[in-house]
Amino acid sequence: MENLIAIIVTALAAFAAGYILRFVYAKLNAKAAEQDSIRIIKEANLMAETKKKEAMLDAKLIVDKERKEFEQEIKERKQTVQNMENRLSQREENLDKKIEAADKRDRDLLQKEKDILTKEQNLKLKFDEVEKIKDEQKKALERVSGMTREEAKKTLVSAMEEEAKRDAAVLAQRIEQETRENADKKSKEILSIAIQKVAADHTADITTSTVSIPNDEIKGRVIGREGRNIRAFEQATGVDLIVDDTPEAITVSAFDGVRRQVAKIALERLIADGRIHPARIEEVVEKVKKEFEQHLKEVGDQAAIDSGVPGLNPEIIRLLGKLKYRTSYGQNQLQHTLEVTWLAGAIAGELGLDIMFCKKAALLHDIGKAVDHEVEGTHHQISADIAKKYGESPKMINAILSHHEGFDTPKSAEAFVIAAADAISAARPGARRESVEHYLKRLENLEKVAKDFKGVSMAYAIQAGREVRVLVEPEDIDDKQSHVLARDIAKKVEQELEYPGQIKITVIRETRAQDIAK
Repeated sequence: MENLIAIIVTALAAFAAGYILRFVYAKLNAKAAEQDSIRIIKEANLMAETKKKEAMLDAKLIVDKERKEFEQEIKERKQTVQNMENRLSQREENLDKKIEAADKRDRDLLQKEKDILTKEQNLKLKFDEVEKIKDEQKKALERVSGMTREEAKKTLVSAMEEEAKRDAAVLAQRIEQETRENADKKSKEILSIAIQKVAADHTADITTSTVSIPNDEIKGRVIGREGRNIRAFEQATGVDLIVDDTPEAITVSAFDGVRRQVAKIALERLIADGRIHPARIEEVVEKVKKEFEQHLKEVGDQAAIDSGVPGLNPEIIRLLGKLKYRTSYGQNQLQHTLEVTWLAGAIAGELGLDIMFCKKAALLHDIGKAVDHEVEGTHHQISADIAKKYGESPKMINAILSHHEGFDTPKSAEAFVIAAADAISAARPGARRESVEHYLKRLENLEKVAKDFKGVSMAYAIQAGREVRVLVEPEDIDDKQSHVLARDIAKKVEQELEYPGQIKITVIRETRAQDIAK
């Protein structure tokens, strides 16, 4: 028990001693902490003071820098304003000078206007004096010459016209001579080269075909009982059959070459078959027509190949085939078309023009003749309408329409080439044939046109109408007027007559002196 009490007393004493020690230690720590805090506060105050000084220094530097920049900017702005003021002052000075110059010009112009008005008034007075003098001179001239003013004017104008015509004739002759010397040789060379490339046979107009028969008995079978077979045949083909006394032959007559050829083939087949009656006739004719359509296509294809023009519309190909059975003045139309195509291509090549365009235009220029008996209008217009229908250009339409004079004016060099090629093909010897009546009428009209001119005594058409010799009265027409007369006759022939190729006009003037010895 005592030990326990001793332990407790000891524990309490130790606790009290520990508490006292902790209190003392806490006191000591508090004092040290207070000293540390004081020291820290002093250091913080010192640091804050330092920072404050530094901040104030930095702020002062920044303010100084900004003040300097502001002063520099103010200085620059002042300089800019000064420069602007200087420029404005300079402009004001320039404007003042310009205003002074303008005022001076205005004063000068006013003075010039006054001078001009004065001069105009003086000129008007002088003009009036000149007119008065002219009137007096005119009256004096009228008294001296015995002619009025109008009569003198007419006489003067007439004399000037005659002199101008003579001068124009001489000038035209010289220009024409020079042009011919330069162009005639080249044109002949081009045309000769083109013509040499085309070799064509002469043709003759054909409106009938002859079908050979083995014996005269066949004639009766072709005619049939009471003529029913021949009527059926003519109705189915649209041709006329001529069955006469010609031995072993029947004539098929028609202006349409296609119908005539179809009828000829059909009749030959009927004669070879021997069965000739209306039903058989209709059957054979219909079959031949279908076969002939294919034949026309083949002919057209071959024509396109021969001419070197690909890509044609099938309908145009068929129309080209029909041209094989069409003639114009005895000239086969397909052959003429191919000739024009070859000639146009050759001429275009020599002149450096569009060869393919010229060939195609030449191939289409007379395509209307394949259907001109079915469609109203001239073959030129029909050809142009067909070309337009199948999408050809306005240039192509113009070339087709203008290949004969009077229908349209050529608007391109290629159009002139087509007209020239067509004239060459139509005008070569033997190409075409015209009736005697038409030929004589053409010569009469040619001579009549020349005789209608004043001063012409006689006119003769020679060389089959290729030249006209005109004899003039030497008292009425002098040498210079002869050239004018030749040109006037040529122009009238071009305007009023239709003819192939060219016609030369030759004016002959001669003076004959006669006397009688008594």
